[in-house]
This record gives sequence, structure tokens and C-alpha cells, in this order.
Amino acid sequence: MYPWDVVGDPSAVDRIASLGVDAVALAASYHTVRAATPFHPEHRVVDARHAAFYLPVREEAWRGKRLRPVEPSWVDGDSYTAASDALRAAGLPVYAWTVLTHSSRLGDAHPDVAVRNAFGDVYPYALCPSNEDVVEYARTLVSEVLELGRPDGVVLEACGPLGFFHGGHHEKTDGADWTAVQQKLLSLCFCGACSGRYEDVDGLRALVRAGVDGGAAAVEEALGERAESVRAVRTGIPRSLRRELVGSIRSASPSARVVVHATADPWGTGPFATVAGGVDADVDVLTVTCWPGVEASLPAIRALRAESDARTAAYVLALPPRPADGDELLGEWLAYVEAGVDELHLYHAGLASPTRLTTLRQTLTNLP
Repeated sequence: MYPWDVVGDPSAVDRIASLGVDAVALAASYHTVRAATPFHPEHRVVDARHAAFYLPVREEAWRGKRLRPVEPSWVDGDSYTAASDALRAAGLPVYAWTVLTHSSRLGDAHPDVAVRNAFGDVYPYALCPSNEDVVEYARTLVSEVLELGRPDGVVLEACGPLGFFHGGHHEKTDGADWTAVQQKLLSLCFCGACSGRYEDVDGLRALVRAGVDGGAAAVEEALGERAESVRAVRTGIPRSLRRELVGSIRSASPSARVVVHATADPWGTGPFATVAGGVDADVDVLTVTCWPGVEASLPAIRALRAESDARTAAYVLALPPRPADGDELLGEWLAYVEAGVDELHLYHAGLASPTRLTTLRQTLTNLP
């Protein structure tokens, strides 16, 4: 949920509790979004015009740091705490949903720390944690979430570099017909910090460009003998960030559960950062996106489970293009449970219409 789903709506907490969920992931740090609020008594749409921090941005915590978040102007005051307090008063644990490297506002202001592809195009929404400024930003963000938000758990989204996918407000790239492989190649970063990690970076850049324009069938095909070393760099960047952030959470708040959005794909970028080659952090739950549906998601679940003995969660969609059909949702979710997932993370109760919310409630009730 978003803080504005709860703040100002006296019925919100009871409505969510009635679904039968065990906890709520509440946005503490989030990117730009325009969100529907179908139930709110005061509005129907919230236009969050830039990435924002929904807890106070304290000068003493951020002084001297190059990258710092801003507070939102579309909700009043400390909206995270207000929403969290209301949910916890009803007995619902609250996890701080913390988006780390997705911020167009910071990428626009500091393009040198944003992801840059092999053609030199900058992705301003994508901060690259190969840069120490980005690591410091993420570290401070998590520290402030723990100190100010006092969450029962922390959900780390975009705990690694974003890439080509998950980009602009008015995306106009589908007509290029770039395959998943081409999009992965377009996600390889050549910012100053990443470029310094490669030998013969110009040669590597040329291989990536040729792979994109030549329609390579696999990333490994495009990179040839460079594939192994590039893979090591790519998987090492999120691993290092994850190790540092999870370590700081364990030190500051040992009882908080740690949830990380993850993929086993070594070339994966986006909100679900790669854990290929090992998680190397004491996480409680790895969440894999199951939005593509059962056929695509079951192999992703199996691959993620092979990387770690942490609990696995399926990130399931209850919004379009999924139908508001309880039987269909139940069948899909049971397929993930049978594949070994331990938890279902439901997206997104605050955005769901009355019909969809009823469907969610019925589906959860019918789970064994």
C-alpha cells in the first residue's frame, strides 16, 4: 500500500484487515507514480510527481551527502508514520517498502551516477550503485527508514542497478521490437564507475552495440569470451550493495524481517536485482515477480530457490491484465505454492477496484 491509501481514510485499515493478509508493505521510499484511490473519501487520483521519501528528510542525517531524497508535496507531513501507526494499531505488522535506485529526480540532477548504455544513452530513472554516492544514498535511506519508521520488516526493491526496462512515463519503445536479449544488452551500464571495472571498455562497448543491432540470440553470444568477466561484474555490484544494506539492517534492527526483490537471471536488471552466484546476505525472504503468469514464472521460481535456502515469495498481480476472477487467481497462486513458494505478496490492495478487492478477499479465503 501507499501511505495515502490509509491517511485520511478511516475505513482503510478495516478494509485491508478484512482481506486476511498477515502484513502490509507500506511505501517509505517510492518512485514517480500516478495512482488511483478507488475508496478514498477525499480523492480518486494521487499524482506523485517525483520520487519521494515518506518519512521526514532530516538535515542532520543528509548533511554533506551529494544525493538526498525530498519529501512529497502531495501528502501532508509524515505520512508513512501516520499510516503505519494506524495499521499496527489494528494488529497488522508493517514492512517498510523501500525503493532504492529508482529516482528520475536524482538521475536528472546527477547524470554521472545514472546508468549509461553502450550507445551513451543515459537512463535518468536508474541510479547505478557502482558509484559510491549511490551506495551512500541507499545506506542512509535504509538507516533513516529503520530509525524513523521502526518497521517490523524491510522490503528492498531495486537493490541493484536498473536497466532498459522499467523506464519512462510515456514509454514509446515497443515498436523497436527489441527482444529480451537486446533489452538485457541495453541494460549493461557504462557509466564512469562501471567503465572503470572493465578492461578494454571500448571493445566491450562495441560488442554490446553489435549484439543489440545484430539481434544476438543470447547475451553470452554477443559478449563472447568477455561474458564471464562481465557477468562477474554485473552480479557483484548488487551483491555488494545487498551485503552492506542487509548487514546494516541486522545490526540496527535484529528483529526486523528482511525481504529482497530478486531474480536468478545473471543479466536481470530492474526492481528485482540479480542474486545469481549467491545472495551473500542474511535475508529472510527473496521475492520473485510472477506477473508474467504461470508458464514464465515457474522456471523463475525454481531458479531462485536453487540460489538460496531463504524463504521464497511469489509477487502476484491482482490488477489488469489479470481478470477479477477468484477461481483463476486461486489456480495461479496454488501453482506457485506447489512449486515451493512460502509466501504470496499481493499487488496492490490500494489500487484495486471494489470488485477486485472482493476477488482478493475470496481468493485468500479459499487458499488451503
